[in-house]
Amino acid sequence: MNQTAPEEFGPPTKDPWKSLRGIMAGMLVLQGIVEVLALPVVATLGGGLDGARGAYMIVLVVLMFLGAGVQGRSWALGYNVLMQVLAIAAWWVHPAVGVAGVVFAAAWAYLFYLRRDVAQRMQRGLLPGQRDTPETGGPAGQTD
Repeated sequence: MNQTAPEEFGPPTKDPWKSLRGIMAGMLVLQGIVEVLALPVVATLGGGLDGARGAYMIVLVVLMFLGAGVQGRSWALGYNVLMQVLAIAAWWVHPAVGVAGVVFAAAWAYLFYLRRDVAQRMQRGLLPGQRDTPETGGPAGQTD
């Protein structure tokens, strides 16, 4: 009797990581915009911005905007985590900025959960581009 090895699933027809990288880049840009918009609030309500606090915020925002462009790199996930740590550490600038960092860190935690879920689904062959469809008899999206 001829036994065959369990069927291996090929890669999905569309790259799911490309979409996730785009979401992560957009999240960093959005977070940078929120931090920039917090500057006038901190300057008015927080007793003003001295040089160190203002420089910290400006450098953080620039790093977030630059980080949006490196999401395809192997070290991008670590960079994103570092940005969240620095955003929460901005609590010393003003508590409202730290709270915004905590809110964005929660959103990033959800993105990391989604990333893990996509990886597990891809490994099991459950992504739409990996499933067989009745119309084509092969992986979804492929035509003869």
